[in-house]
Amino acid sequence: MVATENSKKPVIVLDDVHVTYQVFGTGKKANRVKGKLRSRTRMREVHAVKGVSLVIHEGETLGIVGSNGSGKSSLMRAIAGLFPATQGSVYALGKPMMLGVGAALLPNLSGDKNILLGGLAMGYSKKEITRASESIIDFSGLREFIDLPMRTYSQGMSARLRFSIAATKKHDILIIDEALAVGDRQFRLKAESRIRQMRQEAGTVLLVSHNMKSIQDTCNRVIWLEKGVLLMDGNPKEVCDAYIAAMEKGDTD
Repeated sequence: MVATENSKKPVIVLDDVHVTYQVFGTGKKANRVKGKLRSRTRMREVHAVKGVSLVIHEGETLGIVGSNGSGKSSLMRAIAGLFPATQGSVYALGKPMMLGVGAALLPNLSGDKNILLGGLAMGYSKKEITRASESIIDFSGLREFIDLPMRTYSQGMSARLRFSIAATKKHDILIIDEALAVGDRQFRLKAESRIRQMRQEAGTVLLVSHNMKSIQDTCNRVIWLEKGVLLMDGNPKEVCDAYIAAMEKGDTD
């Protein structure tokens, strides 16, 4: 299924995109060499994304759903330029910024120092990020912990701070990969509201999530990936309902 025609300009175009990468696998047998065990290793090819073609428009919030290992994160990394497309082409009008739970923060630095570094990495001047830091701290709800090292933060706290830093700046394209999954409900609702505001400011947001309610409350279009293949593209409720029904039947195994 294809989404209805959008009057706004395309900002991301995927043309028959494939992403293939090599991973190490360990054989069952091991050889003993000079008293040490040496395992036989082999390379395995993973075809994570299989011929995805897609046009994403200015101001859209696109939800991406699919089971674990369906190629969602690989596709997002290809759009962000972190993975090269093995075949096909990725075109982006502007620089996609990827925000994910796995994105690195410096664990030995305090939260406020990470705000400064994160802002500088996004292109703020030191003066601009210093001016914005109070609103970032307030949005994150972490004021009493902001002077503590990041290594003392829970995963949810880290995700809240990371989102708060990214959301303070207007992005042409923002990719959010499960960053809201570990936040509490109050923060998730606040983050979803900020995503809708960013969409109204003509930013384009790509949201990967297993939370169907967040996807339906936030996105105006959803795609469903399974085993690297684009299965469905369209209305958030219709796509999410079809995905949930398939999961309940076990059709995605």
